[in-house]
Amino acid sequence: MGSQKKSVPFAGTKEQEAALLEVIAEHKDDKGALMPILQKAQDIYGYLPIEVQTIISNEMDVPLEKIYGIVTFYSQFSLNPKGKFKISVCLGTACYVKGSGDIYNKLQEILGITGGECTPDGKYSLDACRCIGACGLAPVLTVNEDVYGKLTVDDVDGILKKYA
Repeated sequence: MGSQKKSVPFAGTKEQEAALLEVIAEHKDDKGALMPILQKAQDIYGYLPIEVQTIISNEMDVPLEKIYGIVTFYSQFSLNPKGKFKISVCLGTACYVKGSGDIYNKLQEILGITGGECTPDGKYSLDACRCIGACGLAPVLTVNEDVYGKLTVDDVDGILKKYA
């Protein structure tokens, strides 16, 4: 399950749990309801921590292993919360050839997290992506909707400062 020590503690609210239980109650008897329930649960919480998977497992009478398998198989689902600033580094071929791997590694070093994780303060999350269609600007990273191109490792500090 990765490095638990860096994870943001689960902070689900009673309102979120009530919304989740309502979604489950609505779809409980539908065939193939698990995927839509997981999607709605992620909409409610922003991610699918083990606590949320356990509620779904218990309410749907579906083994937790099955739910975990689905959540880890589909890239649309996240086990970790996303930060206020979602950083995504393109590791597609054009970007990678021009050094995006080094930029990604530098971000992991500065932020103290690995890909897919969120900083303990909930400020930054880091992910890798495949081709965002800005190959002419390679290497590229995004922070939320902002796109940064033609980067070097030396640009990373300056970009992070904009979101400090």
